Amino acid sequence: MSHSKIDAVVEALVSARRDTTPRAAAPLADGLADAGEAYAVQQRVADALGWFAAAPPKFWKAGGPSRDAVLTHAPLPPAGVWTSPARAGDWPFHMRGIEAEVALRLGREVDQALASTLDVDAAAQLIDAMAVAIEIVDSRWQEANDAPALCKLADLQSHGALVLGDWVPFARRDWSAQTCQVQIGAEPRVERRGTHSLGDPAWLLPIWLRHATRHGDRLAAGTVVTTGTWVGVLQAQAGDLVSVEFPGIGSASVQL
Repeated sequence: MSHSKIDAVVEALVSARRDTTPRAAAPLADGLADAGEAYAVQQRVADALGWFAAAPPKFWKAGGPSRDAVLTHAPLPPAGVWTSPARAGDWPFHMRGIEAEVALRLGREVDQALASTLDVDAAAQLIDAMAVAIEIVDSRWQEANDAPALCKLADLQSHGALVLGDWVPFARRDWSAQTCQVQIGAEPRVERRGTHSLGDPAWLLPIWLRHATRHGDRLAAGTVVTTGTWVGVLQAQAGDLVSVEFPGIGSASVQL
């Protein structure tokens, strides 16, 4: 792929964020050859907008539809990570997809050497806390969910904002028995049990940690990753109050 095409994807995403107007992905559909180039665009957009300065990102999203799929990852702009109960105010959403998730927090620093050695059990021992998370899905592409997959990955895997509930000590459990409840405005409550796509939110930890440290970055203690939806993507509207509860873990809410 030519640098001019990479530049075009970067320019589209940076300008879409600066003027809060989605850009067309269709003309850029052949602009990214693989996930590596999409991740490079993530980094260039972050650099252009000054999200992380010289420090590695403190907040991430990671996940995938199954253990057989290639997991994807995105560092999250800190201005869009909010503590529950949150108010979106005039945050420039174009869509408001709601994902109910569990976020995990590192209890110690992780570097590339350590990440390369980890399996799921060892990685889970590095987690000191968990919290209920609401991932608000949004897009800088006019095609939104129908944009090419690599364009969505370059756009932080369609991240809009993240709301975090109170942190509680992390303990592995029978996730197949875990219940999740979501209330969006006056819509009927949605309840699911044991529906995390990977079966265990901690399963992605070694893969995410190797990705996040692949260029030699050290992730600090306190770094957070949210781990994928339990309810698919539910639709909310401006003005809705969104509440998510994972009994035994906690709850989070956001006024849109």
